[in-house]
Amino acid sequence: MLNPIEIIKMQQEAKKIQNKMREKKISGESKDGMLKLFMNGAQEFEDIWVDDQLMDIDMVDRFKKDMKEAFKDYQKNLQKEMAKDMDLDQLKNILG
Repeated sequence: MLNPIEIIKMQQEAKKIQNKMREKKISGESKDGMLKLFMNGAQEFEDIWVDDQLMDIDMVDRFKKDMKEAFKDYQKNLQKEMAKDMDLDQLKNILG
C-alpha cells in the first residue's frame, strides 16, 4: 500500500505535468487546409480558423468532415509532442 506522503508527491508531480501540457500549443488541420483547430496539450480548446468557403450552408457536410480531419491531426500531433517530451525518469517518479 502506498504511503500518504508518496501519494501527495505523485499528485504534485502529476499537477506539474498537467500544467506543462497546458502551456503547449498544438494545432490540427484538415487535409484540404480549410479548417484549423488550436488546442493545448491538455486537450483544451483554444481557437479555430475556418475558411470562408466552409461557412456556406451548402458546405455543412464538408465542414463536419474537415472538423474530424483536423481533430485527428491534432491528436496525432499531440501524441508526437508527448512522446518527444516523455522523460522516463519523470514517469518512474510518478509511478513510484
